[in-house]
Amino acid sequence: MKKILFFLLISSYSLVVAKDSLALQVFKGYCWGCHHQTAQAFGPSFRQIANSREKDQIVAQITDPKDTYKLLGYKRNSMPSFNDLNASQLNAIVSYILSFKDKK
Repeated sequence: MKKILFFLLISSYSLVVAKDSLALQVFKGYCWGCHHQTAQAFGPSFRQIANSREKDQIVAQITDPKDTYKLLGYKRNSMPSFNDLNASQLNAIVSYILSFKDKK
């Protein structure tokens, strides 16, 4: 029984590390040039995004910014669409962005 629990614990930890690694890979490859985690850069920080947007809004802005920027209150769109992200990459980066939401 202890071996099974240990295996499950290690497996779940490995999944978390893999997801974090994927999120960082996507962040460095797609986001870092314009966004930083907690500081304003060319684009808003992940903290600002997480505190002002819902998950669906973040997904829409990543995948189809041309059709969503006005709905989100931006005057112009300077964000490219990232339709080449697969579902795992998209979920990882959205979860990573939302992890910067202020705790209340």
